[in-house]
Amino acid sequence: MSGGERPLPEGAPRRLSPLTWIVGAVRETLALLAVAVTALLVSEGGAGLYFAMAALGFGLVHQVVRWWTFTYAVTDDRIVLRHQLIGRSVKTIPLERVRGVDITAGFLHRLLGLAVLRIDAASDGDEGVLNAVSRREAERLRELLLGRREEPSREHVIARADLSWYRYAPLSGAYLLTPFALIGSLLGTLYNLNNEFGLVSEGTLSHLGDTVVGLPPILGVLALLLLALVMPVASVLVFTWFNWDFTLRAVPGEDDKGALAAERGLVSRRSVTLERRRVRGVELRDNPLERRKNVARLTALVTGLGDAEHRGRLLPTAPRETVLHVAEEVVGKFKEPLTGHPRAALTRRLVRAVLPPLAVSVLAVASGPLWLAIVAAVATVAAVPLALDRYAQLGHASGGGLLSVRSGSLVRNQQIIEHRAVVGWRFRQSLFQRRRDLVTLTVAVGAGEGAYDALDLSEEDALRLASCVEPDWITPFLATPPKPPADPREPPAS
Repeated sequence: MSGGERPLPEGAPRRLSPLTWIVGAVRETLALLAVAVTALLVSEGGAGLYFAMAALGFGLVHQVVRWWTFTYAVTDDRIVLRHQLIGRSVKTIPLERVRGVDITAGFLHRLLGLAVLRIDAASDGDEGVLNAVSRREAERLRELLLGRREEPSREHVIARADLSWYRYAPLSGAYLLTPFALIGSLLGTLYNLNNEFGLVSEGTLSHLGDTVVGLPPILGVLALLLLALVMPVASVLVFTWFNWDFTLRAVPGEDDKGALAAERGLVSRRSVTLERRRVRGVELRDNPLERRKNVARLTALVTGLGDAEHRGRLLPTAPRETVLHVAEEVVGKFKEPLTGHPRAALTRRLVRAVLPPLAVSVLAVASGPLWLAIVAAVATVAAVPLALDRYAQLGHASGGGLLSVRSGSLVRNQQIIEHRAVVGWRFRQSLFQRRRDLVTLTVAVGAGEGAYDALDLSEEDALRLASCVEPDWITPFLATPPKPPADPREPPAS
């Protein structure tokens, strides 16, 4: 096998790839290089540099010892991870509890033909990590852990990212704001280093601030225009970094469902495999800008999956037609049109959206500054179309072994859930809901976030939706339980 791994019988202890310690050594070197440079700048003499070199040598020895003392073994029903140096740690994960396998390869890993394999089990605490094995060994382990022994030639592509998808990146706030989150993190790190080592004096910062304040206003306007131009470009670059050549494949398996494998990434490639028998539904997510362009994102609802937002991703921002096709491939076609909610739900949304800024505006007129009153009044007017859209997006339906609930405006979520995934219902009414004969129905699901709300349904619609899945569960909520059917063998009553 590649990476120096020997062919061993199944169940025999194996070590990670011998190249693993090289990856760790490079990481240690880069980290300590920054420490060494800082030490040269802030310390007198070479004491700081010698300390950094000694720490680097210790880190390299640590990487080798860590590789030598870690083993793993796969048996017929479990995988066992052992780490024994001074103490001994043994982690055992039954194969029946494995929910998915995540294979990630960073730039250096790809150069060395390595990959990091993460095992997602039934609970977050049972996750196992192999950092790192050869790519061939990672694929072999994925087959063993998920019970897939079919040839790759039998895999077929469900969806693959088209180049036209990249233009949708500026529509999503996640990609639009990621560059600024990275810049903020970098500035925070520099600020902490400055507090620790005093690299920049307060006088220098004060002088820099005075210089910025003294610049002509036209430069500020130009800077804002430049920022407006850079943000969409940066969002496309971030989208490309994370989702380059996004490919979703159907992987045959020993059972009749097999698995789903999603692979993406430009510099670091990530491959996530999910057992289809663990998938209980899908979630479509979009915002107003994405709805105008008729695009959405798709996530799988999987039982016991950690970090479901990333590991369960079936599609990035993509055309809705493609999203619906993938959803049909995963859980089946959902044909039922969504039923709207009562008009009383609209009144609740208008009141809850308008009342807070209106109250602020009234108080500001009475005793506060005028500018606050104007801002609050504008917010009151802007809240009306938002409330109308929130009401328009409410919906629910059930049919064909699936049910769906939808809500939200700025971030709209629609879940399509298999009936067999529902483990319970919760009917909830606030004081104001009772006055308007409304109820919030919570669908308890053993997947995804665990529960999803159908907001402000009428009582009749809530009972009807719940009874579509399991009528016997609804009997305790009825004022008059239904009468049992008459026995045909008994004579009719006179």
